[in-house]
Amino acid sequence: MSTKAESDTKKIDYSIANPDVVDKYKSAGSISTAVLAEVRKAVKEGAKVFDLCELGDKLMEEQLSKGIAFPTCVNPNNIPAHLSPESPEDEANLTLKDGDVVNIMLGVQIDGFPAVVADTTIVGESAENPVLGKKADLLHAAWNASEAAIRTFKPGNRNFDVTNIVDKVAKDFGVTAVQSMLTHNQERDVLYGPKEVILNPAKEHKNRMEVHRFEELEVYGLDILISTSEEGKVKKSNYKTTLYKLTGNNYSLKLNTSRQALKAFKQKVSGKFPCNVKVFENPRNVRVGMIECSNHEVVLPYDIMEGASDSYIAQFFTTIAITKNGIVKYTNPTFNPELYKTEKGVADNEIAKLIAEPLPESKKKKKKSNKKSSTTERAQTE
Repeated sequence: MSTKAESDTKKIDYSIANPDVVDKYKSAGSISTAVLAEVRKAVKEGAKVFDLCELGDKLMEEQLSKGIAFPTCVNPNNIPAHLSPESPEDEANLTLKDGDVVNIMLGVQIDGFPAVVADTTIVGESAENPVLGKKADLLHAAWNASEAAIRTFKPGNRNFDVTNIVDKVAKDFGVTAVQSMLTHNQERDVLYGPKEVILNPAKEHKNRMEVHRFEELEVYGLDILISTSEEGKVKKSNYKTTLYKLTGNNYSLKLNTSRQALKAFKQKVSGKFPCNVKVFENPRNVRVGMIECSNHEVVLPYDIMEGASDSYIAQFFTTIAITKNGIVKYTNPTFNPELYKTEKGVADNEIAKLIAEPLPESKKKKKKSNKKSSTTERAQTE
């Protein structure tokens, strides 16, 4: 027989039909977007990747204690994601150079509702000396592909509609979507729901991908990754994996180092979102112990990938919601076209019109802003 507390819990609506859920997504999104802007300001020639990741994580922790949904990653040039060194001595602690294409990705969560964001900058960019050529084409392609994709998440549209529109936009700019990268629907405590959108699928992945239609009240973490390489292929890097997430699976681990690492991980991490091993007293031991855990899917490793050595990759990640009034952005990556001069553009008039469609604005903005503050304050004190 269920208790009253259990009965009350069952009645809670964790969809965005619940205004309190929307409030939490928007508050989390506002924090993530603001932190991203601060990290972006610190992207300069000579900056170290570890220091930039530390800055982002520190700012997120200051805003929301234990509220990181995705640790800060700073990915230069041909690295699409997950570069977040465990220490200043880590081989992955790269030094940024003038002209580097740099993706920044991070996110916070409030009460389990994650709002992740990523955008791309070029070291040394300025209005006085705008970026030209291949890199400029890349940034315009990634932004326009993202904006077109966002507006394709309409109820009744299919996941492959997004795949196709991203491919078309990328082609117009002479670049390619990164192969087989995934976007997922998300829910409370879930970054990777069962509904997926794939970019530039390899044949074996396309054949396995289920076709599904978008529905009202769904939330997605839209991850757009575009490469200057001809095929957009990436492979696992030699840099050490530092981000892991518990899967909820169990396995009788054979090695004591693995058991100890898993125990430490469960004590330190909620298990719902990824964590960087740098938060542990002995990161190396935890990382070594994670190998057996990963092999048996007890944890999910966020491996660092690399594209062709002479390629560049741009990323825009937006947390979006499908509402009855249209698509709403919960996080807001930014793009200033004046910093990147290109002679290319979106060739398809229908896609160009789609990109120009305004997204719905929040009504009663001041009132909602006050709600955001109270939600954030509640989260900080929990």
